[in-house]
Amino acid sequence: MRQESLKGGGQQRIDQQHNRGKLTARERLALLMDEGTFEELDAFVTHRATDFGLADRKFLGDAVVTGYGQVDGRQIFVYAQDFTVFGGSLSEVVSQKICKAMDLAAKTGCPMVGLNDSGGARIQEGALSLAAYGDIFLRNTLFSGVVPQISVIVGPAAGGAVYSPAITDFIFMVRGTSQMYITGPDVIKAVTGEDVTHEELGGAESHATRSGVAQFVYDSEEECLAGVRRLLGFLPGNNLEDPPAAFTGDSPTRSDPELRYLVPDDSNRPYDMRDVIDRIVDDQDFMEVHQSFAPNVVVGFGRFNNRSVGIVGNQPDYLAGVLDIDASSKAARFVRFCDCFNIPLVTLVDVPGFMPGVEQEHGGIIRHGAKLIYAYAEATVPKICVIIRKAYGGAYIVMSSKHLRSDVNLVWPSAEIAVMGADGAVNIIYREEIAASDDPDRRREELVADYKEKFTNPYVAA
Repeated sequence: MRQESLKGGGQQRIDQQHNRGKLTARERLALLMDEGTFEELDAFVTHRATDFGLADRKFLGDAVVTGYGQVDGRQIFVYAQDFTVFGGSLSEVVSQKICKAMDLAAKTGCPMVGLNDSGGARIQEGALSLAAYGDIFLRNTLFSGVVPQISVIVGPAAGGAVYSPAITDFIFMVRGTSQMYITGPDVIKAVTGEDVTHEELGGAESHATRSGVAQFVYDSEEECLAGVRRLLGFLPGNNLEDPPAAFTGDSPTRSDPELRYLVPDDSNRPYDMRDVIDRIVDDQDFMEVHQSFAPNVVVGFGRFNNRSVGIVGNQPDYLAGVLDIDASSKAARFVRFCDCFNIPLVTLVDVPGFMPGVEQEHGGIIRHGAKLIYAYAEATVPKICVIIRKAYGGAYIVMSSKHLRSDVNLVWPSAEIAVMGADGAVNIIYREEIAASDDPDRRREELVADYKEKFTNPYVAA
């Protein structure tokens, strides 16, 4: 029976899976787990359906492989949907296997990783397959913030199948083979008349850059699963543990003279915040999250003195680092995750304010900006804020200011903390005086210099 269960849907379907450029469920598990550590659960169960000829079509283990094992010596629980069995469709038994693994992950305080490759609900089982999704969604919700939950999309995920990954903490996708959407291209064509391909609608690039659904995207399944292993190395097993330590050999007292040259003296010149991050984290090892979505803010994981930290930084190299709807939501979600799992936060600030515009206002910038305020204000993990250059207006308050319970606030000598930039402030405050001057340009320059000295100087705030 063991050998039969290892065959999934049979060699022909395994060959078809390979011909699509995809790995099988067990091949994926072999790449994800430390060698020889995977222990399978419920390998011999089969579905109980009898309609539509299913009574004579049974496969040991049905359409999912579940179990537990180790990643870098630390235990996780996992499920891998098997597309070679009924297209990986979700049956009552498949859901029960997944739910059992999730329950054990929560009870033992271990991360849960799901490898998704499914055509959706098993139509032949009717409402039972729909109820099966609900059982999974409930556990995703109950265990959110209790154990880390990671979804890996390595095939199709359509309809109800997309909502379980959406509730989890991180979603990984593979270019060319992963798709996520509520309704497929055919339905959209019939209802709205729009023509769109599977990849355009729900491919990895679409969700990494436009919708923000996917946090990580890779070119191959091998790279994707290696990325999952790397991410797990930054995370604790549950919300009662501290993040794991990883010896890097990088001294916490190391100095880097090059840092003084990374930030331009001209506050209007851009630079890449990732260059700053790479120089301050241990071994320049920074795992960026949501790299292609809302690039005006950078979030991700690094280490200081061998310990995991979450890093949030405005990105002056894109839209001057301004906060907009997507950037606010992206940063807020990341801050709340770190707070759930005892990961200290380091915030690097260079923000000119919130993005102005009718589209932003009507799109709910007030509502989304408030999410970031709430996330920082409620966070109880250690919080360190470093103002590198600009910290203007409401955005200054939002970005982990001491008023939102930041524990330590530091500034570079080049920092500017003010209600707004000197140029804009002078234009408002001294409009009439400048207009009445014999030399408006010269007078304006004098007033700007005076304003900078009195109000944007970091020593005033200190």
